[in-house]
Amino acid sequence: MPAMVPHIGRRHFLASAALGTIAAILPMNGAQAAISPPGPEAETLSPAVSPTTRTGTAIGGASVIAASATVEAARDNSIRPFRYHATDEELTELKRRIKATRWPDSETVKDDTQGVQLATTKKLADYWANQHDWRRAETHLFSFPHFITNIDGLDIHFIHVKSKHANALPVIITHGWPGSIIEQLKIIGPLTDPTAYGGTAADAFDVVIPSLPGYGFSEKPTSVGWNVPRIAKAWATLMDRLGYKKYVAQGGDWGNSISEVMALQQPPGLLAIHTNMSATLPEAVRKALPAGPAPAGLSPDEQRSFGQLVEFYVHGLGYAMEMQQRPQTLYGIADSPVGLAAWILDHDIQSYQLIARVFDGASEGLTRDDILDNITLYWLTNTAISSARLYWENRGGKGGFFDPRGVPLPTGVSAFRYEIYQAPEAWARTAYPHLVFYKAHPVGTHFAAWEQPKLLSEDMRETFRSMRA
Repeated sequence: MPAMVPHIGRRHFLASAALGTIAAILPMNGAQAAISPPGPEAETLSPAVSPTTRTGTAIGGASVIAASATVEAARDNSIRPFRYHATDEELTELKRRIKATRWPDSETVKDDTQGVQLATTKKLADYWANQHDWRRAETHLFSFPHFITNIDGLDIHFIHVKSKHANALPVIITHGWPGSIIEQLKIIGPLTDPTAYGGTAADAFDVVIPSLPGYGFSEKPTSVGWNVPRIAKAWATLMDRLGYKKYVAQGGDWGNSISEVMALQQPPGLLAIHTNMSATLPEAVRKALPAGPAPAGLSPDEQRSFGQLVEFYVHGLGYAMEMQQRPQTLYGIADSPVGLAAWILDHDIQSYQLIARVFDGASEGLTRDDILDNITLYWLTNTAISSARLYWENRGGKGGFFDPRGVPLPTGVSAFRYEIYQAPEAWARTAYPHLVFYKAHPVGTHFAAWEQPKLLSEDMRETFRSMRA
């Protein structure tokens, strides 16, 4: 197995104010379960789950439907159907808190250089309090089959949708921060039922979408150690437990990191990976960051990518440094819905500007409901802090998240124009020794599955087509 390579996340950095440098922080150090969508008869309604009923997975006062609600059952290796229903009281309290927001003064500039603008946030809050419907989102979310299983002492939640087509290729798809399983809902149909979306039956996938530990409906770790390598091993265990002996992996953000580390760990069943946020920086580019000047001899597309990287390294890392160093300090985003929303919107400047346009009424790949469905999931599950701890868990390494890791498996790369940086093809071909697919898109931000599901689904089909033999 290749040596594990230390790596650094797009927001996973330690900044030294004195030196003006950015240091890396992300070290890299069984029986088949034949599952089909559960029918109502397969589930039993548990009592409302209290904050202490299932350690780390308390979900407010909501009703949770599962095969068992006992701690003992939660610690076995079974795969249990899962459902969630927020209480009316929780939703009423959410609206009350939004309306009771104590607003700051407006920014003193006319642009977004001071952060998420007051006008944008007020438009978001007005829509959230008066028009957004979590019941609609909840119904759609649970139109797919959900499950829970305990891996390495932690309950892991996942969506599992099997294709109706024979010989479907299993794929495990991993979200990042500030995303969630909601980020991938739009690609489930195109992947599992390709004939309904312009593909062929030969392109079908069985889709597994887990929630990261501390995110959404997965259990919140109560001790340290749930870093990227551990999650990567857990995902291999999950696929084996589902009976998948051959499968592929996909992800962006943390999902890319986890997929690439899975490839480095080389679990027996993993055939290939696809990424929409690749790690491709040439050494000369890495050394020129954070502020330049750019290395000599860059092509126009490389110069543009370098400019994107400088913008992110110089201006886009404040929230990441706080989560990486002091996540527990962020009580405000656990207490204030609007505070949480602003924190999530201040992700990368290109995604933020798209979201701001959405709340100004523009038609984009994301809608206001898309954005608020995701934020509401964070709020209802009280995972603002537990999700932030993933940054803390992966601090203190050398190397770079965007640095090539020498992935030893076939790899596909989708490069969306308004990602943190759009990886040029020349960089991708050098970075991935077994590159089988590359495509640059003239659209798309960091949230590819969410914003550009058609393009991402088509790229995944093409990447993994040769793996099906």
